[in-house]
Amino acid sequence: MTQTDILVIGSGIGGLVAAGLLARRGRRVVVCESHGIAGGAAHAFSRQGFHFDSGPSFFCGLGDRASLNPLQQVLTELGEGVATIPYDPFGHYHFPDATLPVYSQGDRYRAALAEITPHGAQEFEQFERRLLRLYEALRGIPVMDLRSDLSVIPVLLRRYPWELLKLLPELGLVQHSVAAVMDQTVRDPWVRRLIDVECFLLSGLKAAGTIAPEVAFMLGERARSGVDYPVGGSGAIIQALVRGLERWGGKLRLNAHVNRILVEQGRAIGVELKTGEVMPATTVISNASLWDTYTHLLDPSDLPASDRQRALQTPTIDSFMHLHLGIRSQGLEHLTGHHVVVHSAELDITVPGNTCMISIPSVWDAALAPPEHHVVHAYTLEPHTGWQRDQSYAAKKRDRAAPLFRALERVIPDLRDRIVLELIGTPLTHAHYLRRHRGTYGAAIAAGQGMFPNCQTPIAHLYRVGDSTLPGIGVPAVAASGILCANTLIGKDRG
Repeated sequence: MTQTDILVIGSGIGGLVAAGLLARRGRRVVVCESHGIAGGAAHAFSRQGFHFDSGPSFFCGLGDRASLNPLQQVLTELGEGVATIPYDPFGHYHFPDATLPVYSQGDRYRAALAEITPHGAQEFEQFERRLLRLYEALRGIPVMDLRSDLSVIPVLLRRYPWELLKLLPELGLVQHSVAAVMDQTVRDPWVRRLIDVECFLLSGLKAAGTIAPEVAFMLGERARSGVDYPVGGSGAIIQALVRGLERWGGKLRLNAHVNRILVEQGRAIGVELKTGEVMPATTVISNASLWDTYTHLLDPSDLPASDRQRALQTPTIDSFMHLHLGIRSQGLEHLTGHHVVVHSAELDITVPGNTCMISIPSVWDAALAPPEHHVVHAYTLEPHTGWQRDQSYAAKKRDRAAPLFRALERVIPDLRDRIVLELIGTPLTHAHYLRRHRGTYGAAIAAGQGMFPNCQTPIAHLYRVGDSTLPGIGVPAVAASGILCANTLIGKDRG
């Protein structure tokens, strides 16, 4: 058996980023993917000529090589890229009392907001200005130079002394919640709800639980680089990352289900596949979630009991109901691609089914659907608890998908008459295809209540990437987790 330098478990964005960068630096890298399709939560799939995104559908800065989006920076480093289609407005937020077009450009966004609440638009400008100061301070330190150990400090001091001085006045805000900024600048209840929705879309938590840098980055990049959609959908991003991996000598093995991580004397030494094949490796990186890594891939005896117990107590964000539709598009010439529908003002926006996200990417990329048709992906939070494949499963699917249909009818009133293909996914579907603990969206680590763990684990030569590691949830964040891990390993090799 040939020993590889780096073995990565899972081909999600975090895993592919780490693998590609390590291959770029000359390491022998193999990625083992359990399924026949790469991409993890960002994989794409096709049915009857309709090409669907399974997960992320909101992207920013992929067509701008100057963007701070970590994913764009990685693609550039690997010599790859994706064709994109820019668009504005970013989306439409449909509240019970009004619909707001959300523009990338701050002045257009505030003008649209002023038509609903003039004073609220002025308050939002103060809120935005405060967070953009943080964005400007952070953007001087490229994520491509960061790593997850203390060795990052001399690197930053040597390369970015002036940028660090510029960041000093903003350090107090780095670990604060968005709510801390909102409470200082916004009193208007309509705008406060809007900010909660923006945070919820990013992190799965409202403003009180979302860290300020996450929204600062979103506002800054949305205005500076604009929003765009990758031609070919999220699958095109995965294809570009795989090409980058293979361009630099790395390998991707599909249908290679890792059964367990092999640990000897407190050190990861490789993996064993479901087939019984053993793959030795100097270093193992798990792109599985925190909970799946520590419960399914490792034996309890491999970890100190206190570390394992503490890790498994990390709270999770709920799973999802998904609705993937193929619809006839005649008469929908002015349809826009992204919508968020909040059904009830009396219910919290985090209540399952109350806030529904909608993506219709064939508005921009017609090749995603057959002629005169659109692809639709709608989703909403849904707890995993209580779901089981029994006699009531089909009826429960229809019942829990009802808020998604109602949300879509807010945008396309005659939706049901247009459907030619219908796929309903539940938390069980989400958990099965993504091999994720209870189908969770990720760790629910609220601002001020702790930090996401870094890429290192208590087991030597075992590292983690993905949305249950620093910096957190979302495409830019998981790409950054791969960068931090790769740079940490490269730095250790150099001593």
